[in-house]
Amino acid sequence: VSSALVIGSEGNVGAPLVRYLQASGYDVLEADIRPRARPGYLIADINQPVDLLPAFDWGPDVVFMLSAIVSRVACEQASGLAIATNLAGINNVLQLCKRVDARLVFFSSSEVYGPECDPMDEAVSDPKPNNRYGLSKLLGEQLVEYETRTYGLKAVSIRPFMIYDENEEFGSRRSAMIRFSSELAMGRSIQVHSGSARSWLHVSDAVRAMEAAAHVDEYMVINIGHPDIFPIEELAEQIRTELGAPGSLIEYLPQPDGMTPIKQPILNRQTDVLGISPAVSLKEGVQRVCTKVQERIAVGGLK
Repeated sequence: VSSALVIGSEGNVGAPLVRYLQASGYDVLEADIRPRARPGYLIADINQPVDLLPAFDWGPDVVFMLSAIVSRVACEQASGLAIATNLAGINNVLQLCKRVDARLVFFSSSEVYGPECDPMDEAVSDPKPNNRYGLSKLLGEQLVEYETRTYGLKAVSIRPFMIYDENEEFGSRRSAMIRFSSELAMGRSIQVHSGSARSWLHVSDAVRAMEAAAHVDEYMVINIGHPDIFPIEELAEQIRTELGAPGSLIEYLPQPDGMTPIKQPILNRQTDVLGISPAVSLKEGVQRVCTKVQERIAVGGLK
């Protein structure tokens, strides 16, 4: 049985990853900055390496590193915190991985590519991020690659494209999937930026890909995403139809500055290296999200 340390276990991807690893037979230790009191959980800040020592003393075979200051807005407004956490934090984890001979799966971001990168091919692209979040993730990848090349660390960097989940936290900074569905389900209007297109990867497929990455021996960057690209207007319309909401609740706006209009991932490595093909279609995903969101709202889960 393999042992896995999930750093960032309370997040929208970390929590489903923990459940998937446990169901797959892993011994799992969770670590996150959020206070929790339960067996197998440690409170730790990646900026404070001493806090991480008990987790690494446990002796994990693989470490899934998801903790970060996330989002474009947060990283621009709190630039010092973002760079300190997303670079020094990953460096702390890298050094501890080397000490206990643990593999690392680093959760990066498709934001590293920038708006001019088309197609987004991890094998040949020259990323030029246009925001501090993407830049910090790209620099984090370079730290990981340096450790693998110089010290023989076993590691992989994952660039996810639009992961969503019906249990995702509600909030104005969350994914369009959860924002559109929760607002429309409450009878509130939504703003849709016309002209953008994305692929949407259900978290159940994302965690399968992340677990598969733990078995890759050669360092590489791997895109994970869904091969089907949909205009954001089509996503909004699917959600509206599924919920039976009136079309008048959708307001179409031009794209804001700095937004990447189309994210078209090349997924050859996801298919050929990880052996993963997404199982959840957008139609099924929208149905699952809308059903669950309505259930959550009914029991007072929307604040």
